[in-house]
Amino acid sequence: MKEPIETERLILRELIKSDAEGMFELDSNPNVHVFVGKKPVKSIDESHAYIENLQQQYRDFGTGRWAVILKETNEFIGWSGIKFITDEINNHKDFYEIGYRFIEKHWGKGYATEAGKAFVDYAFNVLKVEALYAYADPGNDNSRSILEKLGLRYVNSFEYQGELEVWYELKNPNL
Repeated sequence: MKEPIETERLILRELIKSDAEGMFELDSNPNVHVFVGKKPVKSIDESHAYIENLQQQYRDFGTGRWAVILKETNEFIGWSGIKFITDEINNHKDFYEIGYRFIEKHWGKGYATEAGKAFVDYAFNVLKVEALYAYADPGNDNSRSILEKLGLRYVNSFEYQGELEVWYELKNPNL
């Protein structure tokens, strides 16, 4: 297991089995899924399976989505992190994507930006990736704003799985 990353208010660490209840709270909320497929999970078993899948990504690629824990309360508030994508999306394949998802009561508090900045630093200075990419629903203004605060820039719109998406990227300034 990799060392956790600490920010001013957050602890970022790999997901573990005991995060399942928090993951279920997050992913069973239809509001969380408005811009990400509109398919909330129906049972905690789906959350357990999601965590197992993420743990396999850690083993296969050395990275993945991590739990975001609020330092003050030790509460699971969502996930963020760098995922290695092997599918072809917007003419890119085998790339690193930054992403985040938070429990609704924690929206609008700057946690996604705070965690995202730590993961941009981690991607460029620890993983030494050439670039980070992200895509979002064009109507998800909050997510797009976070990507821009992290330094990613809009590149183009494209269709993915029958939906219009917007593509963002950030090149590693150290390379």
